[in-house]
Amino acid sequence: MDFLDEITITGIRAFGHHGVYEDEKRDGQEFVVDVALHLPLRAAAATDDVADTVHYGELAEQIAGIVSGEPVDLLETLASRIADAVLANDLVQVVKVTVHKPSAPIAVPFGDVAVTLHRGRIAS
Repeated sequence: MDFLDEITITGIRAFGHHGVYEDEKRDGQEFVVDVALHLPLRAAAATDDVADTVHYGELAEQIAGIVSGEPVDLLETLASRIADAVLANDLVQVVKVTVHKPSAPIAVPFGDVAVTLHRGRIAS
């Protein structure tokens, strides 16, 4: 049995206009995204060819584009959009997406607020 390997990208930063409140949509703020992709990397290791893996630079740009794209109310929705985009690559079997909103409008002091989703393919 082949185990799934992992590619991790942390701290992808992008400016977006997501949030429940009108000023969040109007003014925007920085969001931070972490992703962990579970996929087989044996072929990429053997061929030493980026075509046999996920190009993490291109993926980071795609994620930043989603964050800076169409506004949504909830971090859950934003994280789900990112997970769907990652899973569009047939190599990726499971993805973990965490979206951080470090400047969320919370009335008490806090360090971070984040939503984490785990998504994967349904085995057939």
